[in-house]
Amino acid sequence: RQSAKSDTVFVREMEWEAAQSVWIWRDSSPSMSWTSDRNHQSKRQRADLLTLALSVLLMRGGEHVALLGSGLRPSASRATLTKIATLVESAAAKAEAGPEEQTEEGGEEAADNLPPALPLPRSAQVVFISDFLAPLDDIYKALRYYGEAGLRGTLLQVLDPAEESLPYDGRVRFDGLEQEPSWLVSKVEAVRSDYARRLQAQREGLRDICRALGWGCDFHRSDQPPQAALLRLYTTLSQAVPC
Repeated sequence: RQSAKSDTVFVREMEWEAAQSVWIWRDSSPSMSWTSDRNHQSKRQRADLLTLALSVLLMRGGEHVALLGSGLRPSASRATLTKIATLVESAAAKAEAGPEEQTEEGGEEAADNLPPALPLPRSAQVVFISDFLAPLDDIYKALRYYGEAGLRGTLLQVLDPAEESLPYDGRVRFDGLEQEPSWLVSKVEAVRSDYARRLQAQREGLRDICRALGWGCDFHRSDQPPQAALLRLYTTLSQAVPC
């Protein structure tokens, strides 16, 4: 109609605005409940805290949020946030009760150290929080499912400070929490440098995986303040900047 009124041609451009859906997964395997110091949070407690805080920030920004594998539909409503908090609290209570409680039916996703392969909308974003100490090939396979589906994502590795520094000395026996065999080390300080190289190689591998997928990648320690990691997560999701 405006074009008919003058010699200028007007073209209407329609833009569809829709809230982004963000799906959060955090590692629920038994090893995440381990802590080297009872005075600071376990990896699982820190992952739960970051999950809830990130959900609040995203919902305040109008984004729709859900826990991957929980059966919840993504939403920005207060009711959904309450359900997410309830699921996180319930899973934490089961973890504190012991591994035998992990096999009960109901509740959220089954305990696992890698995100499950579930179909999501192509416009969705994913956030994966874990210690990511599984073999790199397994991690790449799990993440590639979402990357090849065209989803954007970000990865956050959460470690206990002792997992970074291996601060022990002398003869130490390390017991696995996920059915791994015990490992007796006669002199821990003799393997500390090799351990540091292996950990660095794991982190470089995680960076390479995320770089190949065009995803964000970050690292956090459970004895550090959570605010910095939360801000980096939120910024990465907002800007979709790869690591």
